[in-house]
Amino acid sequence: MDEKILKAIEVFNDGGIVIFPTDTAYGIGCRIDRGISVERLFEIRRRPHDKAVPVLVSGVEMARKYLIDVPADVEEKLINKFWPGALTIVLPYLKDKAPALVCGYGQNLGVRMPANETILNVIEKVGVPILGPSANFAGDKTPYTYKDLDPELIRLADFVLEGDCELKKQSTVIDCSMSPWQILRQGGVVWKEK
Repeated sequence: MDEKILKAIEVFNDGGIVIFPTDTAYGIGCRIDRGISVERLFEIRRRPHDKAVPVLVSGVEMARKYLIDVPADVEEKLINKFWPGALTIVLPYLKDKAPALVCGYGQNLGVRMPANETILNVIEKVGVPILGPSANFAGDKTPYTYKDLDPELIRLADFVLEGDCELKKQSTVIDCSMSPWQILRQGGVVWKEK
């Protein structure tokens, strides 16, 4: 395995903050199960504590461990069609599985399986979801290339895993905790309820 990928896995497992490529944009994250790292990530990004961050998983089985339920229609109409890909699905989560800060102290967790082999490989080896907000300070532009990254943010992170973001568009976010489902952000996946 590539040395840089091994280094990223090591930094994640040591509780560090890593900047990494996904299919959509550059992300910055840490393990979901390290409360101190989660707090540090929010601090670094200057993100308000009531704003949830998306969580990246290696597949639906990993997502199931953190969500109360993955309804059959969500799996059939969204996950099976758009994962891996630019779709974040929001569902109620198991409160004992993730720090409340990850969810902005709400009831729901936004999960996504990115279509980027490098980061999927890392998540698989880390063995738990990683937080995946875009690698920018709150309110700044989303970075789609390494050059777009703020040098100050690079300095604050523990490691940068370079790579390509093929899509260069944010993910679409669909809230599946309500009926009918609601698109919270239109992005790389176009979905219309039939």
